[in-house]
Amino acid sequence: MSKLTDYFHTDWAAMTAQDWAGVIITVGAFIGIVVTFAWALSPGRRKRLEQQKYNVLDDDD
Repeated sequence: MSKLTDYFHTDWAAMTAQDWAGVIITVGAFIGIVVTFAWALSPGRRKRLEQQKYNVLDDDD
């Protein structure tokens, strides 16, 4: 088991500013994607999204 923990070990003190920026952007993007999917796929929004599903294909000039 020690080999597995060594594999996932992170030296937080050795991280540069670019490393921290990458971590913050990645975590922020992940949280944003999860929130967006939860918002879009909630049962209360299903009917409204279904009504807009084919708006691009409609020719209402």
